[in-house]
Amino acid sequence: MLRPDFPIITQRLTLRAFTPADLDELNSFQSRADVARYLYWGPRSRAESAAALAKRVHSSTLSKEGQFLAVAAELTETGQLIGDLNLEYLSSEHRQGEIGFVFHPDHHGKGLAAEAAVEVLRLGFEDLGLHRIIGRCDGRNTASAALMERLGMKKEAHLRENEIVKGEWCDELVFAMLEDEWKASRT
Repeated sequence: MLRPDFPIITQRLTLRAFTPADLDELNSFQSRADVARYLYWGPRSRAESAAALAKRVHSSTLSKEGQFLAVAAELTETGQLIGDLNLEYLSSEHRQGEIGFVFHPDHHGKGLAAEAAVEVLRLGFEDLGLHRIIGRCDGRNTASAALMERLGMKKEAHLRENEIVKGEWCDELVFAMLEDEWKASRT
């Protein structure tokens, strides 16, 4: 079981559980077309963000496969919510998980997503005891692909036109990191 000892403080971020008070700031980036461009969902209305937030508020513990841990990333200096990360528990038998992240575009290119994602990987490998964590993105999402590579995840697959997303065929990139690669990156 994983119940993070929130908040987790990094150099510039406070990682914590979501609360109902996060709605306006979460919707401030979930409602943007440029944020939703490569995601399965389109720009979200306030009501759609509220429904997504309700799930995140109740996802602060991982106890069995199929669940996800939701992590809010806020700037420590201002308290502004700028990112939404998750760690899904894919398989207890095979000790596998999947990481995901969405950040407000005003904060892209500053290393903040990487700073937060490293902590989510740490939770998965060190606290939950995962053997393998994957990350997936739309093949056109070069920023997410580059972030996963910077995290030390290896590109394992480029699935060509494997899904129809928002009415068009899309490629999917699959990255992964193994537990021993994580340990080696920490020394």
